[in-house]
Amino acid sequence: PKTDIVFLKVHKSASSTVMNILFRFGETHNLTFAFPQGGGFQLYYPHHFLAKFVQGFSPLSPRRFNILCHHMRFLQPEVQKVVPSSAIYFSILRNPVQLMESSFVYYKGASAFSHVHSLEEFLSQPYRYYNPASGDRHYARNLMTFDFGFNPDGEASPERVQLMLKAIEASFNFMLISEYFDESMVLLKEMLCWDLDSVVSFPLNTRDSSTKSPLPDSVVEKLKAWNKLDWEIYIHFNRTFWERIDRDIGRERMRREVKALRERQAELARTCLQGTGSVAPKDIKDSSLKPLQHGGARILGYNLKQGLDQELERTCRRLVTPELQYSSLLYKKQFPPLPP
Repeated sequence: PKTDIVFLKVHKSASSTVMNILFRFGETHNLTFAFPQGGGFQLYYPHHFLAKFVQGFSPLSPRRFNILCHHMRFLQPEVQKVVPSSAIYFSILRNPVQLMESSFVYYKGASAFSHVHSLEEFLSQPYRYYNPASGDRHYARNLMTFDFGFNPDGEASPERVQLMLKAIEASFNFMLISEYFDESMVLLKEMLCWDLDSVVSFPLNTRDSSTKSPLPDSVVEKLKAWNKLDWEIYIHFNRTFWERIDRDIGRERMRREVKALRERQAELARTCLQGTGSVAPKDIKDSSLKPLQHGGARILGYNLKQGLDQELERTCRRLVTPELQYSSLLYKKQFPPLPP
């Protein structure tokens, strides 16, 4: 199994669920994580990543960390200073139309969104609300492009787009696609030589569907045009995703593997969870399992069954522990507080 991993955690793309998978694998195999200084949750995002943002990194010692997976703005020469040269690089992408709809709800406080009532209103005159000089502009335009380290306001000429795609391909071994999450997990398992149980998950950091609304076609087209760079990234890597599956796995085996994954997840849900699945924040009984609530989104969570035996309780709890709590727990394990 591969143990040296860089995961670029792209915002609002099921990346918290992937992070939980990496946290569990790293914890089980006693791997080290490149944590943000002081145990924060982002690597000084939205600044480009620098090695010095990592707790325990020193330019004088050649210490390398196994897994880098917290939010960052990608800059490969700096990333290479903190992970082994053998590391596998991957990320996850989401259709930019849904991604921006999600961003709009989640980052409602961002300067570009705070004075509009709807995405339609924003897209009718984006430059009335969007300021390319504001420090949080990336939440409102080409968010994936920004996370990969590029300029979200860059021109979208075919030449520029090709250069960007080539640069991403040169840095990353493969891409996952959040709309095909189960297929992505099968691909991840294949690429990292992991077993099925290492890639099972319950969806984390997902929002209540009551805050989602379908977008009219006219808005969809405007969203694609406004996020043209993201759209080009998504279309390209959605294609290569399926090409890789055809080449390395095949559709028939993919179907079998996805079925096995879903059956295992359903079995774990029956074993671990009260009720049928996720619940609204107000219904989460164990406060340590409550996810961070942000913007206008209602982020769902889970209740564990009572009376599970110790080993099983631990397995189940890890599957539903929200990102911030899990990150803090692993940080304290890796950097135990000094006794008084």
